[in-house]
Amino acid sequence: MGWLDLWRKDRTEPSQAVPVPLFFTNTLSGKKEPFVPLKPGQVLLYSCGPTVYSRAHVGNLRAYVFADTLARTLEGAGYHVRRVINITDVGHLVADGDEGEDKMTVAARAEGLKPEAIADRYAKQFIEDLRDLDIHTEEILFPRATGYIREQIALGETLEQKGFAYRTPDGLYYDTSRFPGYGKLGNFSAARLRDGARVAIADGKRNPTDFALWRIAKPGDLQQWDSPWGRGNPGWHIECSAMIRALLGQQIDIHTGGEDHIQIHHNNEIAQSEAASGRTFVRYWMHNAFLTMNQNKISKSLQNDVYLSDIVEKGLHPLSLRYFFLQAHYRTPLSFSWDALSAAEGALERLWRNAEEVAVESAKNEAPSEARERFLAAMRDDLSTPQALGILWDALRSEEYAPEEKWGLLMDAEKHLGLRLLAPPVAASLPASELPAPVREALERREAARTARDFRTADALREQIENRGYRVEDSPSGPVLTKKP
Repeated sequence: MGWLDLWRKDRTEPSQAVPVPLFFTNTLSGKKEPFVPLKPGQVLLYSCGPTVYSRAHVGNLRAYVFADTLARTLEGAGYHVRRVINITDVGHLVADGDEGEDKMTVAARAEGLKPEAIADRYAKQFIEDLRDLDIHTEEILFPRATGYIREQIALGETLEQKGFAYRTPDGLYYDTSRFPGYGKLGNFSAARLRDGARVAIADGKRNPTDFALWRIAKPGDLQQWDSPWGRGNPGWHIECSAMIRALLGQQIDIHTGGEDHIQIHHNNEIAQSEAASGRTFVRYWMHNAFLTMNQNKISKSLQNDVYLSDIVEKGLHPLSLRYFFLQAHYRTPLSFSWDALSAAEGALERLWRNAEEVAVESAKNEAPSEARERFLAAMRDDLSTPQALGILWDALRSEEYAPEEKWGLLMDAEKHLGLRLLAPPVAASLPASELPAPVREALERREAARTARDFRTADALREQIENRGYRVEDSPSGPVLTKKP
């Protein structure tokens, strides 16, 4: 039995627990709906992965924190989740449509390497970034498009045999006019899709919205395979459909991705998958909103991209980015700034301090509470993470809850949010004897100012301390000083 068989076997047995009610906003209906899986106790979850021609930036990473929060919430509700995130290493053209060069070819040529080497490098970095964000990658399958060429060709053949595809001098195209429901995801009309089509009618293409299932190789293409339509490479959209069919089946429960995939990529997935199988492809489509910077989408083309490595180099913990994302609902646009990220790290560190104190006070014994129930209700209501965080903070600050009740809440918060709350990565406070005299004196003056409720002076002294390379966090037992990385 191979590793893929083991992965499938470990995830085919439904949970013995009785799943609790969940509600998700389904892009297909545009409404919040109760979640009902195809198979009791089990969820098939697919997320569109990165094109590994370069490193994934923080805008890309929002989609995977969202999908991971979704998976955690499903598991917390009693479901057994099978997860797939694809790796696109061929077929994604620079224009996102059917024109231009393959992004992998462009990157390989620029770096003087083979596409396989480019894919290996950036796929590895992507998975490392996910691990740094506390995403359990060992529970996820990461198939590469180049590993499923045979399946993509087979799907193209099925569509051609059923009359949904036609040949052109450029390759094999999907005929969108043959699929009556084309554009149903996001409720895009045919006229709107035609107006928004990324390529014009050319080289035998029948409709502006038709898309390539297989492209005849162009001069300079570095990745080519034989096919019934000639030597070439697959179109971008057919990759996800073929890998889903191979790994999860012809119907799945949930498909996630960024909102930029709705109009073209995901409508194309629906069209080719449902035309081939005659069945509903995905029960629930869920999409996260953009991460922006200065009112612009974060993207490599705009050269406003920021990477997780940049965050670490600035001395911030990678989980500060996860916390930053969780402060907003996944369907709400979120604006990135370094000040906002620093504020998120400060909040996360305070949360870690509180968690450490609760662990000691409760001896890590848990108890149920009304706050715990409200937290779970918020998470199960379309992943309402801002509300859930607010409930967590209010309960930790309140004297109405016993330490055991707070610890129980922290256990559920960790299970759903993935912030390492049960074993916080917090540096120990530096003893006063190890502090330089100016820092020690500033800390003493700041405490005196805080006691006198002179918060303006206290804030100014905090800034002086931080300018000298130290972090100040206030805890119930007094100030905690740590050295910045």
